Amino acid sequence: MGKIYLIKDLAGLSGHSIHTIKYYLKIGLIKEIGRSPETNFRYFDSTNLDALNKIRTLRKKNKSLAEIKEVLDSVQTV
Repeated sequence: MGKIYLIKDLAGLSGHSIHTIKYYLKIGLIKEIGRSPETNFRYFDSTNLDALNKIRTLRKKNKSLAEIKEVLDSVQTV
C-alpha cells in the first residue's frame, strides 16, 4: 500500500485548496479511499494526487469540468 494523505496534505501537494478538493469530491471528479471511524477524516492516496494534477493541467487548457470528468472516467476504465 502506498502513502495515505489527509485532505490538508493533498491540498499542499497538489496546489488545490481544501475547498476545491471538497468540491471535486462533491461533483465526483475524485473519490476518497476511506474515512477514519474515530475522526471522520477523509483518506486519499497517490491516485487522488495524480487526478488532481491532471485536473490542474486540463483546467489550464481551458477544459470544462464535464470534459475533465470524461477524461478521468476514461482513464479509470482502462
